[in-house]
Amino acid sequence: MAHCYWHDALAGAEVGDVVTLTGEEAHHAAVVSRMRRGERVLVSDGAGVLAEGVIEAAQREAVTVVLQRVETVEAPAPRIGLAQALAKGDRAELAVQASTELGVDAIVPWQARRSVVQWKGERGEKSLERWRKVVREAGKQAIRPRLPEVGAVVDTEGLARLAAEWRLVVLDPTAPGSINEVPLDRDLLLVVGPEGGIDAGELERLDAAGAVRARLGDHVLRTSTAGLAAIAALSSRLGRW
Repeated sequence: MAHCYWHDALAGAEVGDVVTLTGEEAHHAAVVSRMRRGERVLVSDGAGVLAEGVIEAAQREAVTVVLQRVETVEAPAPRIGLAQALAKGDRAELAVQASTELGVDAIVPWQARRSVVQWKGERGEKSLERWRKVVREAGKQAIRPRLPEVGAVVDTEGLARLAAEWRLVVLDPTAPGSINEVPLDRDLLLVVGPEGGIDAGELERLDAAGAVRARLGDHVLRTSTAGLAAIAALSSRLGRW
């Protein structure tokens, strides 16, 4: 399988165009992967364009690629998003990484009331940038033409307001209805709580915003795995898999 690299300026690219990888992408291709002239690579802008090309020259500072095939991949409909509660350790990052590999279309960091981790000030900015880097690396590994957008962190009120754009689907092990019963008539935002669960007041606010609650089988899943299971179930129902 060809290696995949990011290039932000692929919009309008055509067969025969030459693009140049620089910075970390060039270093990874030329030094880490030891790519050489004549080898085939994939190049994506993360916004729907995926191109295949042949390396013309490979150096530490710059790798030039001649494009031989250019494809534009449309955004899926309906979309699947993930509102992931902040969690201690690397659990939330694991969820972000794996959900990107599974095909999630948007990620919203959620500062839930029971989240032990607090994203504030400089720490919050660094954490958000870390999530976005995790998404880029996971998307490269999965060869995704479109990367999920990682939005700014929201509190519960901010999450509730997203109901204007998405159908909020709260993953709740006590819900009477299954994830397989959720209507697929609009974009879906899966809401995953922190380790201590979603606060009762938060559930009431999300219910008032029109959220639906959905159960994932008979087991209680961790915050790092609940969203992944739901993404897989919905991807199957939507024919993505």
